[in-house]
Amino acid sequence: MFGRQERIALLLLISVAIVVVAAHLILDNLGKRPFAVPFTDTSGDGELVYLTGTIDHLGVTKNGGHLLMQVNNISVFIPNTVAQTLTLHNWENISITGIVQTYLGKKEVVVQSASDLSPLP
Repeated sequence: MFGRQERIALLLLISVAIVVVAAHLILDNLGKRPFAVPFTDTSGDGELVYLTGTIDHLGVTKNGGHLLMQVNNISVFIPNTVAQTLTLHNWENISITGIVQTYLGKKEVVVQSASDLSPLP
């Protein structure tokens, strides 16, 4: 039915599809943390960072229902779409992965999903 070249091409396409699906599953299970760097004062906007520490202050914005946290004196912004699925408390130890952004001249970490936050013992 298929010629030799067509069978080889089909086999290559199937092989590439299997590799792509396997890579997706592996990277999805790893999460963002292995690709993040520790947050520092020199972290640039758009950089994927992580930080761990204790929630010093937790508040809700007046408009939008977003969460604002202070963790080790670092501002963390959690959009309301993510905040709705979370239960956080002051003085809780937490690990955060997010993107650095500058807001009103101050660097903050923006959380993209609930899986980017994890409580620590």
